[in-house]
Amino acid sequence: MNSIVIMGVAGCGKSSLGAAVARATGLPLVEGDDHHSASNVDKMQSGVPLTDADRDGWLATLCDQLRTQPQGVVMTCSALKHAYRTRLRTAAPGIKFVFMDITRENAQSRVAARAHAHIFPPMLVDSQFATLESPVGEPGVLRVDALSPLSQLQAEVTTWLAHEEAE
Repeated sequence: MNSIVIMGVAGCGKSSLGAAVARATGLPLVEGDDHHSASNVDKMQSGVPLTDADRDGWLATLCDQLRTQPQGVVMTCSALKHAYRTRLRTAAPGIKFVFMDITRENAQSRVAARAHAHIFPPMLVDSQFATLESPVGEPGVLRVDALSPLSQLQAEVTTWLAHEEAE
């Protein structure tokens, strides 16, 4: 099975859907946030948006994770820019992306609700939308409504993956 990236802006539900898809497929889960450098975490917690340069080492680490697990993984990663997705595709040819589409208002609300327990502060949500280059229309991308129930999202993704694998 190919690897899959659950992507989108902060607050869309990447971690929840990633864990559900990993359980359903039996693939290991790689939580992208766990691989940020200490300096990146410090910047985010201070309300400073990450730059392409900040994300470079993080993306390199995630690419290494993909290369060292050729059996496939479920990875959570914002993958906000086309260039970031291209790097991940180079590391794992055939990789699929699930784009968790959400409005700015709903993302803001979700991030604010979890602010006490997460590295990403609500003040950075706007920067995520400013950076986002929609993957809709790229090959190997499924767009889902981030506000759908988790069980529905998991079923939608695993059905799509099974269909993609059969082709």
